[in-house]
Amino acid sequence: MYARFNDIINALKGLGKVCTNHELVSKILRCLPKSWEPKVIAMEEAKDLSTLPLEDLLGSLMTHELRMSDQAKNEPKKKTIALKASKDEESDEDKDEMALLTKRIRIILLDKK
Repeated sequence: MYARFNDIINALKGLGKVCTNHELVSKILRCLPKSWEPKVIAMEEAKDLSTLPLEDLLGSLMTHELRMSDQAKNEPKKKTIALKASKDEESDEDKDEMALLTKRIRIILLDKK
């Protein structure tokens, strides 16, 4: 991500647009995914973003990323259960009985209201 970000910033500098360090830090924090929101909030509250060097921000984000990947590896895997669908088709007789039953239940419910 940093390499791509750096390419964009250098291209902007070549076009005459110079961004302050605060703008660069803010742009990186804004583009992080939702799962990083707790880290972003903690950094905004704990540090003065206008004086935070870009390298310190990247180091902190990389450390956080390593911690997140370690936690993901250490979590036990969840077991899932899949149900197998059968391909038995209902006969027309079964469908008619189901429709009749549904109709009777509807009539009973309407009578109770």
